[in-house]
Amino acid sequence: MADHAVDLLLTGAVVHTLDPARPRASALAVRDGLLVAVGEDDELAGLAGPATTVVDLAGAVVLPGLMDVHNHHATAGEADLHQLLVPATAGIDELLAAVGRYAAGLEPGAWVVGESWGSGLIDQLGTPLVLAALDEVSAGHPVLLTDDSHHNKWANTAAMSAAGVLDLTADPTGGRVVRDASGAPTGVLIEAAGGLVQQAWAATVDRDAEYAARNSERGIELLHAHGITAFQDAAAGLETMAGLRKLDEEGRLHAWVVTSMLVNDFIFGTQVLGEQLLPQGERFRTRHHRPDFAKIFLDGVPTSRTGAFLEPYLPDEHGACTRGHTTMPVEELTGWLRRAAQLDIGLKIHCTGDASARMVLDVVAAGRAEGITVPVQIAHGQYLHPDDVPRFAELGVVADISPALWFPGVIVEALRTVRAEPQASRLQPNRDLLDTGALVAGGSDWPVAESPDPWPAIAGLVTRADPTGRFPGTVWPEQAITVQEAVAAYTTSAARAMGLADVTGALTPGLSADLVVLDRDPFAVPDTELASVTTLQTWFAGRQVFTRS
Repeated sequence: MADHAVDLLLTGAVVHTLDPARPRASALAVRDGLLVAVGEDDELAGLAGPATTVVDLAGAVVLPGLMDVHNHHATAGEADLHQLLVPATAGIDELLAAVGRYAAGLEPGAWVVGESWGSGLIDQLGTPLVLAALDEVSAGHPVLLTDDSHHNKWANTAAMSAAGVLDLTADPTGGRVVRDASGAPTGVLIEAAGGLVQQAWAATVDRDAEYAARNSERGIELLHAHGITAFQDAAAGLETMAGLRKLDEEGRLHAWVVTSMLVNDFIFGTQVLGEQLLPQGERFRTRHHRPDFAKIFLDGVPTSRTGAFLEPYLPDEHGACTRGHTTMPVEELTGWLRRAAQLDIGLKIHCTGDASARMVLDVVAAGRAEGITVPVQIAHGQYLHPDDVPRFAELGVVADISPALWFPGVIVEALRTVRAEPQASRLQPNRDLLDTGALVAGGSDWPVAESPDPWPAIAGLVTRADPTGRFPGTVWPEQAITVQEAVAAYTTSAARAMGLADVTGALTPGLSADLVVLDRDPFAVPDTELASVTTLQTWFAGRQVFTRS
């Protein structure tokens, strides 16, 4: 019997396998990091040998490891290790006080870098008086704070000076310097303008391979605390991929990671992009790291009126009614689809407006007619024209959704200041997407979202309400989906979307032993409890990588 013994036997659990062939079980057997048997305790008892670790889960609920199809794990890890963290609900006085406290503990000349301020504060922050207050509390330290969309920045005079912003006579391509009546910068920097300051700060940091590796490692540790064992980083450059390779080569990468290599960038300050970057991806491929996607920012965000829409925004402070814009013409996007086919990678395309989403669907339709079958994800897609919803399934385009960005909260409140009702609240038509056969996969966009925890997101998908209870009401409740569909978005559907279904996504013999142990059964509790579901343990490849103390 010892010759057939397994390394690990988990027993006494309520296991939801998400495998239709055997949906429920109580025991899991693991050898060499893979599931070799799934069944009942008495069925699998004979697989234990003298060296087998047997863990009795005492009735706890087990699901496959959770997934996140859209995050910025290394950015979040870096912020947790090295930066000032402020909630997006903070007011101006709270932001200023936090900067002052943080600056007081720094060495002379060190930067105050952090996140996040609510995007609804853009107009309030963009004044000479507020800039003067920021300069005063920062005591000479350069300050760079990111908004909750991570597309816009707020900087003090010292930071803008270091980046050359004070010397600009025109806005940089893809960005805008918000100025006062005299033409002086106010410190609010839209998209690429903020990227200039991001680059100036990054040049002061010793960003060696271990720095990058540790940022990723810390991000993954935080993901493990929420049961996440596989994810797609939505904006990867050379530094992040080199860090992931180092982790895996050193046996430190305890997650399946798919990276999306940046084609363009106007918010992170990435230097190597597009054709300089994409062909290098294979250098960083390891067992657990798959550089399988390219990332295109096709528009900005509605809160700064840079998302591309078919109908105009509400008038701005000058009375102008704009529609936003795409970052490239249709011919260029078509070229990147063809290039992805040559490199045998997929495309993750950021679209926050219905016009940008339509452009993607039109380009993919033409590409499919040419025989181009590469995977395509429309990331975010909060706003979709009703005519375009069924095209996701028709074209095999994945809807990459981030619930924390659209259920009631500070972002939705900001959206309602730039978009007219009822269109402003016609966010994320998930019911319609699923009913027309689309593959819907869940992501957090963390650290844009304050937490990568999937359970508040799942609660938001089911209730269309704010799972924290801080913001009242619902957003387009007719688009609610079931608990089963929401959980699939963070497990089986996410695995398909990322191209990981061959290794993980369900508790099925032959797949990686990736699982989460929960404090309650999400399929048995009231919807009001979904947001409170808590991870007790996380296992990756048969190894326990998190336990709640």
